[in-house]
Amino acid sequence: MGAVVGGAVLLAALVGCADRQDGARFGGAPHPAPPPDSAEAAPQPIPGHPTPPAGGVVLPAVQVDAAALPDGHPRLVWTGDEGRTVGVYGQEGGCGRVRADLLKQTDSVIRIGLVETIPTTGPCTMDLRFPPLSVQLDDPLEQRTVLLERRTVGPPP
Repeated sequence: MGAVVGGAVLLAALVGCADRQDGARFGGAPHPAPPPDSAEAAPQPIPGHPTPPAGGVVLPAVQVDAAALPDGHPRLVWTGDEGRTVGVYGQEGGCGRVRADLLKQTDSVIRIGLVETIPTTGPCTMDLRFPPLSVQLDDPLEQRTVLLERRTVGPPP
């Protein structure tokens, strides 16, 4: 009789585990949040042959110092707003988000930092995105050189 009762308890436990509610995994833990909606992201350029967004004027390569960028990172730089806006493509992946920081403006150089922030230590997708970014200058770019740098911040400890 004890074996029958023990078997019934085990069967009830297994049936209870199999009866999951939507949004929960076995054991009751919720599913992790889905990755950000890809519909939010801008269309992605091909890294080897990028083009500027509509209205952007491509800067000559001799006016761009992108030596600090990793291989495969687009090096295209463009201007807009009569030279007061400088645009570049960032590179981000998975949970990371990239931004462009205007680090320095002199009579000869505009220094732009591309900063990718990785906010989590959890699982992330293995995709690369190249969003268009821009910085606003105090004065038109004219013949100044654009110096591009890149760094990664995070994940937090």
